[in-house]
Amino acid sequence: MLSDMFAALTAIFAKVGIENINSDFATLIRTVVILLVLGPIIAATGQFQPLSEISRKTYLFLVLSGLATGASWLCYFRALKLGNAAQVAPIDKLSVVLVAVFGVIFLGERLSAANWLGVALIAAGAVLVATRA
Repeated sequence: MLSDMFAALTAIFAKVGIENINSDFATLIRTVVILLVLGPIIAATGQFQPLSEISRKTYLFLVLSGLATGASWLCYFRALKLGNAAQVAPIDKLSVVLVAVFGVIFLGERLSAANWLGVALIAAGAVLVATRA
């Protein structure tokens, strides 16, 4: 629930924040803020791990995830710059649909008929919310 609230606030704050700035530069500022917040949290909670203990596979997939995140943020901020937050955010949530499909294809996950119905409803809902009437 908190994740959803913060995600919603992200869209609203970003839409206002990118009003008079290049969307790519805004993404850079957002990234620096995340680093400045997470660094002290990791240090204060003792969650830091020695980098030498992390496997190459883990590094590879975290780097790939980071690249995908950066590309996603750049696209998201550019879309927010051009469109309404109430229409951009639902399209961004189509990632839920893609995660389900990719999870089945690449990770061998199995979804029930009810799960697939939920995925279809999410897709339909995102399109309906994003469509201008």
